[in-house]
Amino acid sequence: MRRFVVIVLDGFGIGAMDDAKIVRPGDEKANTLGSILKDHPDLKLPVLEKLGLMNAFGRESDCMKFSPDANYGKSELMHFGADTFMGHQEIMGTLPKKPDVHPFQEKVDAVAEHLKQAGHKVEIIECEGLRYVLCDDYVTVADNLEADLGMCYNVTAPLDFISFEKEVEIARLVREVVTVGRVIVFGGTGNTMDDLWNAQEVKNGRFIGIASAKSKSYEQGYQCLHLGYGVDKNVQAPTILTGAGIPVTLIGKVADIVANDQGTSISCVPTKDCLDHTIEEFQKMEKGFICTNVQETDLAGHSQSSEEYKKILEIADEGIGRLLPLLEEEDVLVVMADHGNDPDIGHSKHTRECVPLLIYQKGVHGKKVGKRKTLSDVGATACSYLGARAPQNGTPFWPVQDLG
Repeated sequence: MRRFVVIVLDGFGIGAMDDAKIVRPGDEKANTLGSILKDHPDLKLPVLEKLGLMNAFGRESDCMKFSPDANYGKSELMHFGADTFMGHQEIMGTLPKKPDVHPFQEKVDAVAEHLKQAGHKVEIIECEGLRYVLCDDYVTVADNLEADLGMCYNVTAPLDFISFEKEVEIARLVREVVTVGRVIVFGGTGNTMDDLWNAQEVKNGRFIGIASAKSKSYEQGYQCLHLGYGVDKNVQAPTILTGAGIPVTLIGKVADIVANDQGTSISCVPTKDCLDHTIEEFQKMEKGFICTNVQETDLAGHSQSSEEYKKILEIADEGIGRLLPLLEEEDVLVVMADHGNDPDIGHSKHTRECVPLLIYQKGVHGKKVGKRKTLSDVGATACSYLGARAPQNGTPFWPVQDLG
């Protein structure tokens, strides 16, 4: 038995990164765990406490203390900003590139020409002096109006008229010539082009797109794929491991945003369900890699509710507690996060924070892995521990001699 399990408590930061004041002004005050403890000093997470949460945090609370036997460290984020999608690409071993931020207007002509050269029918749609692309009669390429403007482009289509696979082919061509952080390709059934035209909106006089909710794409048959800047699945842990014959299971939101073509991906949101799936998949696996994303912690941060965050952490703690006794001598568990989401900072966005690295292996105690420079060290460690080649980015940290 040699299984490597990663549980990502989405948005569970433990204090602002040193560069937050420069790259995310305001985030220098962020401390997700600190805010929850300030609001709820009675918070008790016995399993995470045992695994070294307060050690990684750097101070004790009234109800949670340092654990002398814990193996722990913490990690900075190498990706720009604080993003779940890019955070998980980084965890899996991607070397993050800094994306550009600009309206689709700056890329209309390049995208149109690239699609034409690939043999697609291309029209330019104009409204209020702004332009976007219609490809093959049913696929719009325009600004994403839901994220921070200029960070993402949307590729949208009614899937009764064109297959999602063909839409993805078009989106991949778009991805080849644009440098924003994400190209999001999605669609649903039961809607028409009239629904998309009715959802057309202009924002700030510079951005034009199809408002996702108004397009009726979510109502029936919804499919979605995120294409990140500089993301190549072939240099990531899941593709590397499955290519070497090692089983990979992704559970929760990570199943929706990380490529795992030859593995098992299980989408779910409720925290207890995510941990139940983790235990079930772990027990079926003799050797392999599992990564589970607990999304509801992040959702609690977005709702700016430390009370809800506390409840979700307690559910997660209980689930991790049910997993621990099942681990055998060569199994490794890593509990971590992908960024922060401070519920008390005064906005509902992610926060640029360091994250905990809590490591459990039966019979191994008191090891410190220090402050890591990138989340990719986790993917690199998984590949190394399971005997596969290294991903694009990251340095293994386990097994380790005490780094002090």
